[in-house]
Amino acid sequence: MPNLTAQIPHRLTRAEAKRRLQSHIAVLRQQGGAIADLHESWNEDLMTFSLRTMGQTITGQLKIADDFVYLDIAFPWLLSLVANAAKANLEQNVRNILTDQTGANTPNKK
Repeated sequence: MPNLTAQIPHRLTRAEAKRRLQSHIAVLRQQGGAIADLHESWNEDLMTFSLRTMGQTITGQLKIADDFVYLDIAFPWLLSLVANAAKANLEQNVRNILTDQTGANTPNKK
């Protein structure tokens, strides 16, 4: 199966988008649950990651651009059967992270 890819728009600075994503990843690590061994490494605005779920390893990259976050995720064969069903949920979760849900002032681009 080809990698799952998504392009999610945002209106934040790259730094704010990165901060929000890093904060959410920290929360995921603390929650545990179905996601185990979550590893990430950043090279400027490019995150490479891996995680284990259901005994399988998922790998991918997330790139923060000026107006979009690009996701490229490789699912192992067993999990590729549910990858397309998970795509809409994953996109919505990232969209929620990048959207100010509180109404507070955030550093949006001008």
